Amino acid sequence: MRTERFDYELPPELIAQEPVEPRDAARLMVVDRRTGHIAHHHFRDLPDLLRPGDVLVANNTRVIPARLFARKPTGGRVEILLLVRRDEVTWEALVRGRRVRPGMTLHLEAQPDIHVEVVDITPAGGRVLRFSRPLTNVLSRVGHIPLPPYIRRPLDNPERYQTVYAKEEGSAAAPTAGLHFTPQLIDTLRARGVAFHFVTLHVGLDTFRPITEEHVEEHKIHAEWAELDPTTAQALNRAKAEGRRIIAVGTTTMRVLETATHPEAVRDGQVGWTKEPREESARAPLVPFRGWTTLYITPGFSFRAVDALITNFHLPRSTLLVLVAAFMGEDLMWRAYREAIRERYRFYSFGDAMLIL
Repeated sequence: MRTERFDYELPPELIAQEPVEPRDAARLMVVDRRTGHIAHHHFRDLPDLLRPGDVLVANNTRVIPARLFARKPTGGRVEILLLVRRDEVTWEALVRGRRVRPGMTLHLEAQPDIHVEVVDITPAGGRVLRFSRPLTNVLSRVGHIPLPPYIRRPLDNPERYQTVYAKEEGSAAAPTAGLHFTPQLIDTLRARGVAFHFVTLHVGLDTFRPITEEHVEEHKIHAEWAELDPTTAQALNRAKAEGRRIIAVGTTTMRVLETATHPEAVRDGQVGWTKEPREESARAPLVPFRGWTTLYITPGFSFRAVDALITNFHLPRSTLLVLVAAFMGEDLMWRAYREAIRERYRFYSFGDAMLIL
């Protein structure tokens, strides 16, 4: 499948530079996969669009202040974006600067006594960095919340790039579909009989990396750490058995839930799974796990866990756009995107949302 199929032109003024206030004032396009019907609402209308018994599942990861600045021995400035922590002092990172090679030692601008050894180059072109001491107690002081490169205005309040339920620290980017929820909206949904559960996926490298290969299938997705705990898995399996809808809040949540039904995608983690077929597998398909998911969802993928998806409008040639096409079909997705552009929806991280039923 050629990657160019997932390219499109977006008027630059539709790239949202700041979030709307309040959060749930964002627009919400509702797309019915069965009928192809498209309707226009606001996110605050969500309680009227869902059914009692529906189950929303959201990603409770929290963005860390992962953007650091350092100096080379020559004095040149280097920008570091922490992505994945390998151990207490070792991180995979994106590094912006000229000729930052293995063996070089950097010093943090905000804390010069912390030096950083460039250990290796990752297959994706990033760097493996080893810090002279753990960053746990200093990151909040020396780091900055990273914003995507297409957002050019600094935030007055960095918490607007966190969901209201962000809890588990570890992401380099926010799970943006969840940015539209307010505590009051969550309370209203629960009062209407809509359940709310959480999983964790720490958003990493692929959020910043477009598909550059000629064919979508040639792209190698970066592993991201994820967890579906046993209590949540049990609740979701019960809902599935009762015929209730599982609605993923965002593509990251979608990957966690579908990984739970495709446990071969879990790397270096624990998963309660056996290769022996189980009679109850169709009735209770989600298996709890914690580890690195390498699940790459492309058209033709067999969805086993998720019935509906809340998501923002994504960048061209991105794995997120490919996932959405796999879930709703390419033709319907492009019809929705053309209508979103025509109706002047706001795109990307701080943009509007789509509910795909």
